[in-house]
Amino acid sequence: MPKYALVAGGSGFLGSHLSDELLARGYNVVAIDNFITGSPSNVAHLADNPAFTLIELDAADAETVPFRFDLVLHFASPASPPLYLQHPIETLHAGSNATEALLNVTRRDGARFVMASTSEIYGDPSVHPQVEEYWGNVNSIGVRSVYDEAKRYAEAITFAYRRTFETNTAVARLFNTYGPRMSYNDGRAIPSFVKAALSNEPIPLHGDGSQTRSLCFVSDQVAGILALAESSEAGPINIGNPHEQTVLEIAEAVVRIAGSSSVVEVQPRPLDDPERRQPDISKAKRLLGWSPKVGVEEGLTITVDWFRNNREGTGISPV
Repeated sequence: MPKYALVAGGSGFLGSHLSDELLARGYNVVAIDNFITGSPSNVAHLADNPAFTLIELDAADAETVPFRFDLVLHFASPASPPLYLQHPIETLHAGSNATEALLNVTRRDGARFVMASTSEIYGDPSVHPQVEEYWGNVNSIGVRSVYDEAKRYAEAITFAYRRTFETNTAVARLFNTYGPRMSYNDGRAIPSFVKAALSNEPIPLHGDGSQTRSLCFVSDQVAGILALAESSEAGPINIGNPHEQTVLEIAEAVVRIAGSSSVVEVQPRPLDDPERRQPDISKAKRLLGWSPKVGVEEGLTITVDWFRNNREGTGISPV
C-alpha cells in the first residue's frame, strides 16, 4: 500500500522541496497551505501528478483533511524576519494552534511527526557552536520573539505529546536554509543579496557584516529532515551546515558568482539580530548518518542561476 505524507506549508520554499523528494520516494503527498507566505507556483510542476494533492487550508484546521497519514511534516510558518514581523499573530498560531492540530492528526493516525524548529531557538548564543543541549539566549518580548517563542512553544508541545500520549514525534532544528524557490522579497540575506547583484544595485548589508551564518543548501536540508523522519530519534537534532561565514563574505561571494558590479551598502542592523550561527551536527552524523554534501560555492551558483532564470514579475531588472 502506498504511504501518505501530510506536508503543512507544502507550497512554501522548503515544503515544496520536501514534497518533491517524498514523491520521488513513493509517497502520496497532501500539501496544505494558507498561502500567507507560500505560493502555488512552487508546486505548479506537480499539478498533474496523481500522487500529489494541494489544499488551501490553514494548518490549524489539519484535522479536517480527509486522508489518513503515515508521516506528518510541520513546515507551516513564516520564516523570514520581515514576513513574521508582518504576520506576528499568524506566526504565533503556526507554533501553537497549528502544531497542536498536526499533533492530533499524528496521534489519530499513528503517524510519525517531524516539526521544523529553528536555530533561532538559541537566540543570540553564548555557546558556540550551538549544541542541542544549549537552552539559548532569547529575548522573549523582543521584536523577533513572535517567531522564536512560537518555535520554542512548538517544541514544548511536541515533547508534551510524546511524553503524555507516546506520540511518535521528532524535532529538527534548521539552520539558514537557502536555494531555488526562495521568495525574492522575503527579506532574508540570500534572496536580498542575489536580487541586488543581478540588477547591479547596492547589496543591502545590515550591520558591519561581521556577524556569521552557516548556510545549508535546500537539498541537504531535505535529506537531513527525511533521515530524521525515517529514524526513531526524537531530537531535537541540528540540521545545518557547520561551515561558518561572515555575512560580508557571503555577500561578496554572491557578487562574484553573479558577475555583478554591485557594491556593499551598509544599513542599520535589526534588533536582536544574532551575532553568530554555527550548528554542532555531531548528533546528526552519529544518529542519522547525515552530513551536508553541497558546498556553499556550488549551492550559491545553483541559487543565483535559478534567480537569473526566473526574473519575471520579481522586480529584478535585466543585467
